[in-house]
Amino acid sequence: MPPGQWKRRTFLSAGVAAAVSCRSGPHGPNWRFFTNEEGRTVDAVCECLIPEDRDPGARQAGVVDYIDIQLTKALKKHQRAYRQGIAMVDATARKRFGKSFADLDSGQQADVLDDVEQNAKPFFQLILAHTQQGFYGDPRHGGNRNRASWKMLGLPYPQIRGRQRYDG
Repeated sequence: MPPGQWKRRTFLSAGVAAAVSCRSGPHGPNWRFFTNEEGRTVDAVCECLIPEDRDPGARQAGVVDYIDIQLTKALKKHQRAYRQGIAMVDATARKRFGKSFADLDSGQQADVLDDVEQNAKPFFQLILAHTQQGFYGDPRHGGNRNRASWKMLGLPYPQIRGRQRYDG
């Protein structure tokens, strides 16, 4: 090993460890805004809205990650609506089926979402819009993992003047 390289590797591995430990705050190891249960619920809602078929769905495209990240940034004003909406989705699921939304089968989840669409239309429209943004948007914002929707639509990687391509 060349002289000085161990220092670089030590620094890089320490940085990775610090970054990992920063992600495990009060909301769990994988979330910035959501609690673990909220993250499971939002992931399941997004997957109902854009399910996997022959192409990846919302879950494979990391839409819940997009929403979670953006609720600490550009979508911060919607934090309260998400807290209340997620609680309402889970309460509806428990009242109708005795389980949390994420633990229901797809038919039961669809029934709950029908109720949500009828009785909490603003939240339903909000999470639908954010699901679409996370699925079809630029991967650098946290969703559309591996450019899943762009590949599904046959879109080339768009050139953005002044920006480097993101292949994450």
